[in-house]
Amino acid sequence: MSKVWFVTGSSRGLGRNFVEAALSRGDKVAATARNADSLDELVAAHGEAVLPLTLDVTDRAAAFESVERAREHFGRLDVVVNNAGYAQIGAIEELTEQELRDQMETNLFGAVWVIQAALPHLREQGAGHIIQLSSAAGLIAMPLGGAYHASKWALEGLNEALAREVAGFGVKVTIIEPGGFATRSGRNPDPLANGHMAELNPAYDALRRHLAEVSGKQPAGDPVAAAQALLKLVDSDNPPLRVLFGQGFYPMIEQAYADRLKTWADWQDLAAEAHGRLDR
Repeated sequence: MSKVWFVTGSSRGLGRNFVEAALSRGDKVAATARNADSLDELVAAHGEAVLPLTLDVTDRAAAFESVERAREHFGRLDVVVNNAGYAQIGAIEELTEQELRDQMETNLFGAVWVIQAALPHLREQGAGHIIQLSSAAGLIAMPLGGAYHASKWALEGLNEALAREVAGFGVKVTIIEPGGFATRSGRNPDPLANGHMAELNPAYDALRRHLAEVSGKQPAGDPVAAAQALLKLVDSDNPPLRVLFGQGFYPMIEQAYADRLKTWADWQDLAAEAHGRLDR
């Protein structure tokens, strides 16, 4: 039985590959983009199997309207992919209030609006799968990516809570954490090169030069392969809550978690001291 998808950020990158993979196997897709004209080729190739929708995910009312149009058009929703997002780059000191708010509005709040719009339909069906595109940056943090990390770490916690809230309704939740994929001119999408840049403070120039020297060392993943992996994920009877897409970041994440556990263990005496005596 074919599935009905709702995918945000469908104009390019992994989102576009996800849509093309779903359509190529006979599924139906409500594909959203800030400019629906970018979806014309999909419509030409797949006809009525694709419903192109203009959507800025930061607009809550528009998110609800788009989800409702998709459900009315196709009759149901099976897979909801929160893919829309971008990377705001800059040291914490460099970020403006608006840059930080814009980052959270798109990456976090935009995802929440789509989830809230889709959940009543998924609950009514007693089935559905919410796919949240996070990032390896949602698990580890590096300098100059504080705003982006904040948005992705927030998504990790939000969707872990969501998974426990909706499991009883038959709705599944999976957080995908991609590494670098060659989605822009064949290059590994290094956010330091491709993100939205804050106004530079010379105090961080040395750090920027150092990061530029060591970045981009990981081999770029193939977005077509990632799309095929997503198909296997949504077809699984027991999908994981979290899954990494791509190689290279797992050793870094493994070390980061080991370091955290060691630090907590090393400071357990202070933790107990902070707890205080209960018999006072």
